[in-house]
Amino acid sequence: MAIENWVARQLDDLTEFRRDLHRHPELLYEVDRTASRVADALRAAGVDEVVTGLGRTGVVGVIRGSTDTKGRMIGLRADMDALPIEEASGAPWASTTAGRMHACGHDGHTTMLLGAARQLAESRAFDGTVVVIFQPAEEGGAGAKAMIDDGLLKRFPLDEVYGLHNKPNLPLGQFAIASGPVMGSVDEIRIRVDGVGGHAAFPHQTVDPLTVTASLIQAVQTIVSRNIDPLKSAVVSITTIHGGDAFNVIPQSVMLTGTVRTLDPAVRDQVEQRLSRAVGGIADAFDAKAHLDYIRSYPVTINDAEKTTLAAAAAAEIAGEANVQTDLAPVMGGEDFAFMLEEVPGAMIFAGNGPSAGLHHPEYDFNDELIPWGCSYWTTLVRQRLTA
Repeated sequence: MAIENWVARQLDDLTEFRRDLHRHPELLYEVDRTASRVADALRAAGVDEVVTGLGRTGVVGVIRGSTDTKGRMIGLRADMDALPIEEASGAPWASTTAGRMHACGHDGHTTMLLGAARQLAESRAFDGTVVVIFQPAEEGGAGAKAMIDDGLLKRFPLDEVYGLHNKPNLPLGQFAIASGPVMGSVDEIRIRVDGVGGHAAFPHQTVDPLTVTASLIQAVQTIVSRNIDPLKSAVVSITTIHGGDAFNVIPQSVMLTGTVRTLDPAVRDQVEQRLSRAVGGIADAFDAKAHLDYIRSYPVTINDAEKTTLAAAAAAEIAGEANVQTDLAPVMGGEDFAFMLEEVPGAMIFAGNGPSAGLHHPEYDFNDELIPWGCSYWTTLVRQRLTA
């Protein structure tokens, strides 16, 4: 491992910083304590500029190199928010707030980027400008988009942007990445089926929305199996059904919700179109009415091919080429770093968290032994990308 002495000097302090964040998880945009701690730490590190309140509670630090001959600017991003989950890790630093925990490792992501920012501000051994981005609301709140909408990329016109996420059960000291789609789009669907309610003993006098719902659910499952190219990927899941209050009453309406995940923007469009036709057509066949709300949340996370190669090269310098997987299979989980990648070429890389519970699991915990790997990756990436 090509780890520099500064990481060892700071490791105890960074570990405690991470565990403090873990003890005090905050959700979505309400990350005031976390953002304040990050901003204070950046100021103490001597970064050139600290901007707070971007995208409500986002924090940005600007670090200028000892030279700037080419006017280049690189962005490094970490997320800060936790999840509404009751922690069951049993760790001494477990959450002190009921119903909230860092179940995705954002406390570790923040800590690793902060550690790198300290070293970059101290050494200035690069040519250009580094912008460290600490964003809120990755877990369903589209915090990356909020920061962009609030002027992030206008104020800091990045040439490249990179993200790092831990990966449970990938061995510690290993990295994984791929070019192209690496994480799926995230869309929410809400379907309201309206019929004509009445007595359950006289169904012929009603238009039963539950019957419509049953047919609709079956039809929705054929979108992927019969409409999408078998070599493409899509998931359509109906996850909730709400309708009716009594065993002897046919309800007036039923509400369904679910999610759609794809790895191709064209497939995303196709699924939305097919869903809309299925909802309207099946309801019409039963003399019912139905309405679909298709809510687009996160786009597909697509790594730029060139930046993927560059990110892998930085990981290889610290971990060795044999420990960098460059053909990572994509997953249907979403990541709002995708909004940044739509605007600026870049790449998301994954770093091994070692044996652990999965992300979003009550027993998950970020592996503190990953901290020096992540810090070293960030500083190596900057050194390689911003050479004179």
